Amino acid sequence: MKQLALRRLGRTEMQVTEIGLGCARMGLTTRTDKNAIDAIRCGIDFGINYLDTSAAYGESERRIGLALQGGRREKVFLQTKTGTHPSRRGDYSAESTRWSVENSLRLLKTDYLDAVLIHDPSDIAVPLAPGHALDELLTMKERGLVRHVGLGCRRHDFHRQAVETGHIDIVLTYLDYTLLDQSVAQTTLPLARRHDVGVQLASVFGCSAGALAGGEPENNPTAHAMWLWCREHGLSLRRLALHFALAAPIAGHVLIGPGTPDHVEEVCREALTPVPPEVWQAFQARFGVGP
Repeated sequence: MKQLALRRLGRTEMQVTEIGLGCARMGLTTRTDKNAIDAIRCGIDFGINYLDTSAAYGESERRIGLALQGGRREKVFLQTKTGTHPSRRGDYSAESTRWSVENSLRLLKTDYLDAVLIHDPSDIAVPLAPGHALDELLTMKERGLVRHVGLGCRRHDFHRQAVETGHIDIVLTYLDYTLLDQSVAQTTLPLARRHDVGVQLASVFGCSAGALAGGEPENNPTAHAMWLWCREHGLSLRRLALHFALAAPIAGHVLIGPGTPDHVEEVCREALTPVPPEVWQAFQARFGVGP
């Protein structure tokens, strides 16, 4: 079987698969432990070697911990986030950061994390302040509990301020490198290249409603026009959206968030099936967007 390509994730030197598994939906209360565990293991069986989760994602961390038993932890890079645990949401103090990471280690059944991201701060100055989240994560990095430190948020100015500290190894950005919006290409991507920071692109299928996920989009005329065009040409809009993000001008990787084993398998197969150049030429001629 064709293998997912590996990419260097900035100065971390981690060789990560071109797509990683975003595990937010694995934590939903509508999902059973077995369903989530099967989906995670399906991704690993397809060769995905990067898992992203958060304390904010319900049962996700606990289920990943279960899924990685039996030697699977050694097959993946494991990333979680701090700052949005439901019981300490928005608390970026050193004490809460330490508590959050230790709680994640327990749930994930591991003694180290490959990356921890500061998650969705409303004011970037708070976690970056002396004695707060960033300093605590750097201390944990020195102790070997955390191997790399990053930031996960949408604000591009927050990306810049964090990267310019010199301590941020990874930036996760979402919704801003898709067929509908490429704004991050003018801001965070060139910044990351200059500082050799790894980039993760999330929500590449659009907002939570998944305007580019393959179903008929609602409330987005551009996405709907793209969907109709793909339907007329016998194409999958989701496949085009995925490959557009994979071709982003940065050697990072794309985080996908399918929920069930079938969805994981479908998206992995789409990632392994290239889009012919003539399709992109026709799509770009119609919509002005292409890799």
